[in-house]
Amino acid sequence: MVLPLLGDMEIDTAMATKTKSVRDPRREELRRLGERVREQRRNRGLTQEALAETLDLSVAYVSLIERGGRNPPYTTVVAIARALGVAPSRIVADD
Repeated sequence: MVLPLLGDMEIDTAMATKTKSVRDPRREELRRLGERVREQRRNRGLTQEALAETLDLSVAYVSLIERGGRNPPYTTVVAIARALGVAPSRIVADD
């Protein structure tokens, strides 16, 4: 399908989107990172709000990290681990 843009420009929607059958392996890594953060947070009885406040981050950002929707910088991963009382490797590495 080709959509018209301004003037003579067009965009081919087939080229603009990726198929869902081809998963980016980086997304899977981020999803697993988020799962480990969520697990450690819940194990400590913390809410996303409490973790976000400790880290001086927004609740929305913590939520996105936990869902694998953001690739946090190394310093943020280390800060999350410290706030959770675990080694950074505990939330980064697969067991």
